[in-house]
Amino acid sequence: MQSNGAEGLISPVWTRYTPIVAERAEGAYIYDRESGRRYLDFTTGIGVTNTGHCHPRVVRAVQEQAERLLHGQVNLVFHPPLLELVEELQPVVPAGLDGFFFSNSGAEAVEGAVKLAKHATGRTNIIVFQGSFHGRTAMTMALTTSKTVYRIGYQPLPSGVFVAPYPYAYRYGWSAEQTTDFCLSELELLLKSQTAPSETAAILVEAVLGEGGYVVPPAGFLRGLRRLCDEHDILLIADEIQSGFGRTGRWFAVDHFDLLPDMMTIAKGMASGLPLSGVVARRELMERWLPGSHGGTYGGNAVACAAAAETARVIKEEGLLENATERGEELMDRLRAIQQEFPLIGDVRGLGLMVATELTEKDGTPATEEAGAVVQACLDHGLMLLTCGTWNNTVRWIPPLVVSADQIEEGVGIFRRAMEEVCGR
Repeated sequence: MQSNGAEGLISPVWTRYTPIVAERAEGAYIYDRESGRRYLDFTTGIGVTNTGHCHPRVVRAVQEQAERLLHGQVNLVFHPPLLELVEELQPVVPAGLDGFFFSNSGAEAVEGAVKLAKHATGRTNIIVFQGSFHGRTAMTMALTTSKTVYRIGYQPLPSGVFVAPYPYAYRYGWSAEQTTDFCLSELELLLKSQTAPSETAAILVEAVLGEGGYVVPPAGFLRGLRRLCDEHDILLIADEIQSGFGRTGRWFAVDHFDLLPDMMTIAKGMASGLPLSGVVARRELMERWLPGSHGGTYGGNAVACAAAAETARVIKEEGLLENATERGEELMDRLRAIQQEFPLIGDVRGLGLMVATELTEKDGTPATEEAGAVVQACLDHGLMLLTCGTWNNTVRWIPPLVVSADQIEEGVGIFRRAMEEVCGR
C-alpha cells in the first residue's frame, strides 16, 4: 500500500504538526523517509526522548530484554526489570516516597494518583490549577484546564474538581511575590467557599506548568501549598509527567524548590520512548489502597521497565542533569539576546531544558498567529518546535538532554531566522 493511502486511514483526531514520516532517528535528529531530510528535533516526542532518539544503551537493553521476556503481568509475576527500575528510582525520587505503582500513560498515572488519594483520605474532592494539563481520560479531562479543546463535547465530566489560579506572573503583570500572595489567597478562599478541607483529598499541581505555557512557579507558592496541605491534612500530588527525569536539570522539578510532595506522577522521559508511567507515594499511603481496586494488564511491562532502568542509569552515568543545566543556560541566554531584537518575544522563561518563549503583541494580547508562523518557518528550515499555552502563543523548547552546544546554536540560529521572516525584517 502506498504511504499516502495508509496515512489517509489514520484518524484525523490526531492533530498533525509536521508532514514528516520518520524513517529513523538518532540523538537530536529525525530523518524523513520521503525526502531523506534531517530535522533537528527540539520536541522530543513532547518531552519523551530525554536521552535522545535511540540511545544505544537503551536500545541494547530493550533488545536483550525482548529475548528473555516480553510480558510478565504484575498480578501474576514480578520480573527483574521491574525490580531493577524500583532500585534505580528509589535514590532519586523525593525523600519519603517509597511506594511504586506502574502503568502505561501519564493520564493513567494521574487517574491512579487521584484514586489513591481518595482511598487514603476517605475524601472526595481534588483541587487543580488554571492552565493545567493532566490527561484525556474522563477523570483527567475534568482535571485539565489548559484548553477547551481537550474537554469540548465530552461534558458532563466527573465532579468534585475545583480550580484555583496558577502563579503565572507574566500573564498577571505582577511580581513573583504579588502573584504568589494572590494565588495562595484565592486558594484559601476556595477552601472556605467551594470545597471544605474535610472533603478535599488532594491538591494536584504541575511543578512547572506544561501544556499551559511552561510557567515556572515562584518557590514561595509551592511552599505555601505544602503549608496549606499540612494544615488541613490534604495530600499534595506533584505532576512531574513532563518536567521529570532531568528535563529541568534536576531529576524532578520539585527538587529546585525543596518541595516534598506526598505523591508524584511520572511518565514521558521515564523510558526513552517506551510507554511507561507511575505513581510514587509514601508506602503508608499505598497500604491504604484497597487491593484489587486499581490495576492494569500492561503496567510495568518488562521491556518498558528495562528501557526505564537503563534510562535512569544513562542519566546518572552520562551527566545528563549537568548537561541539561548548562545547555539550558546557553539556550536561555541566546533567546534573551534575540528578545532584545524582537519585541514580539514578550517573555523567556524556564528551568534546564524546559524553556518557553511567549509571543505577545504590543498591547499584551497573545500573538497566536505569529507563534504558529514562527514554528512553521523553523520547520521549513529544519528545526522542530511546538507551541503551548491556552492561546498557543508560547513556543516551547524541549531538546533532548544529550543536546550539544553546537546543536543549541544551530537551533537558536534557525529560530532567529524564522523571527526575521515573520517580523518582516
